[in-house]
Amino acid sequence: MKLSLSRKLFLAVLGTSLLAVLAMGVADKVNFAHGFLGYINGQAEERMSGVVPNLRDYYIEHGSWDELRAEHKNWLKLIRPPSRLDPNPANWTVPVSDLTGAMFRIALLDERKQLLIGFVEPRDNDPHLPIEVQGKTVGWLAMAPFQSVTEAGGAALLKRQLLASVGIGTLALLMAALIAGWTSRRLLAPVRQVAAATHRLAAGDYAERVVVPEDDEVGQLARDFNQLAHTLERNERMRRDFMADISHELRTPLAVLRGELEALEDGVRKLDGDSLCSLQQEVVQLSKLVDDLYELSLADVGALTYRKQRLDLIELLQQALSGAAERCQEKGLTLELQLPAAPLLLLADAGRLRQLFGNLLENSLRYTASGGHVHIRLHSKPGQIILDWLDSSPGVAEADLPRLFERFFRGETSRQRASGGSGLGLAICRNIAEAHGGTLEARPSPLGGLWLQLSLTLEAT
Repeated sequence: MKLSLSRKLFLAVLGTSLLAVLAMGVADKVNFAHGFLGYINGQAEERMSGVVPNLRDYYIEHGSWDELRAEHKNWLKLIRPPSRLDPNPANWTVPVSDLTGAMFRIALLDERKQLLIGFVEPRDNDPHLPIEVQGKTVGWLAMAPFQSVTEAGGAALLKRQLLASVGIGTLALLMAALIAGWTSRRLLAPVRQVAAATHRLAAGDYAERVVVPEDDEVGQLARDFNQLAHTLERNERMRRDFMADISHELRTPLAVLRGELEALEDGVRKLDGDSLCSLQQEVVQLSKLVDDLYELSLADVGALTYRKQRLDLIELLQQALSGAAERCQEKGLTLELQLPAAPLLLLADAGRLRQLFGNLLENSLRYTASGGHVHIRLHSKPGQIILDWLDSSPGVAEADLPRLFERFFRGETSRQRASGGSGLGLAICRNIAEAHGGTLEARPSPLGGLWLQLSLTLEAT
């Protein structure tokens, strides 16, 4: 049977508690056997050592053990605990209690360790104390150790101890079961919620979200899950939009090419310079789209090469914009270029920056209304070179500004793709800027259109 995480946690806590209770019981038993019984035996040995002087005096007085063996009353008197204190106050001691049954476990042995008198017969490994008279061992006092709790009320003590241990152990197991049940239900409920949501997310439900109010590790897991689900949902939406956009971008020039070729084949159009120019324009547009896609794919995997060298950005910008004034004039736009007098040196790839400037120019030419204005301003501040590229209306909604650098995104959806670009130019521009350690940001232009600001690191002189 497959166990859930809550059941595993419940069994783990309960099993740990059970082992702790069993260990406590074993420890109590061992402690009782080696501690309590050892204490009793120690007391009995102390009691036995107090009997040795009495027996030694008896032997000196009678010269043998014969009378003691014949008269048990004298034996009991010799081994009985003292009933009065020593007259000397310095020797006063509290008499050892005889509840341990020491009187009935003491035996007297002769010099050959043969039993003379006693209620039990000691074994060889039991405690033995010699009785010496004038340096000669005349007998042995032995005691059978306290082996069990059947004597002197020990059984009652053990019973009470076992009952207390069982009660404490039962209470501990009950509390452990309650804590384990609460933990498995309360603490693991958010985990089960996240696990179920993860299963649905893996099945393709990217709109799945979880709500965990606790601000702990599980809450952080839930927030990370929601972020992951949001990212997957966004990526899936972008993937679908990307496939739809790229299929449309590829179909448009292909459809025109097919129509032109069919017209030539059917004789509707003649094969002349105009028809060839039309075909060439569609091929160029298609090639441009494929090249842009290829370049973005290289940038994604970090395989886009950059050959950086020290150059003057003013000179490079002038070269890139040569002929821009005539193109702006053809579109009915006014171009204003504002450049500083001193050179602006930086380490960059000249070809990539020309591509960036060209894409920015194409963006302004495509989306700025006729009669508008394009203003390009280059200046520097400590450690940076700033290029401001501003154009006039139409503008871009402020909510759409962060999305301008997404692939295939167009600020004005009302424009036809024939008049607009593929939507890849600004994405390529940002990749080039970031590859140079710079930034490219979009904001509303004071001229009424779009303001693109490029920031690059100025080379130290």
